Amino acid sequence: MRDFFRRLMIGRYGNDGLNRTLSIFGLVCMVVGLFLHPFYWLGIALLVVCYFRMFSRNTAARYRENIWYYNKTAALRTRLNQYKVRFSRRKIYRYFRCPICKQEMRVPRGRGRISVTCPKCKYEFIKKS
Repeated sequence: MRDFFRRLMIGRYGNDGLNRTLSIFGLVCMVVGLFLHPFYWLGIALLVVCYFRMFSRNTAARYRENIWYYNKTAALRTRLNQYKVRFSRRKIYRYFRCPICKQEMRVPRGRGRISVTCPKCKYEFIKKS
């Protein structure tokens, strides 16, 4: 069976970031569609587009679509990655924003009341770490 699928996918585009997003949104729409009927059909349409892209032999067009998707979502993905890193370091660092220029900075936790100097505008303020 594994050989069958390998031969089937030869020369076809396969899966990428846009397909993963389409399939996730398609499944979410189908679950919401259990309560609100039009969302079910939207979920089906998203999954059809996902499978169309996956089995497509026009790899250049699918590659361009995927690059367009990554360019459009770059800011969101960067922001989510920053939150993920910040959350993983929450026990080591404390994060503050400068009250003047809104520059974000981090200080080590557990140092008590410390004087924090903004590296951008040089404003000094006192915070508890």
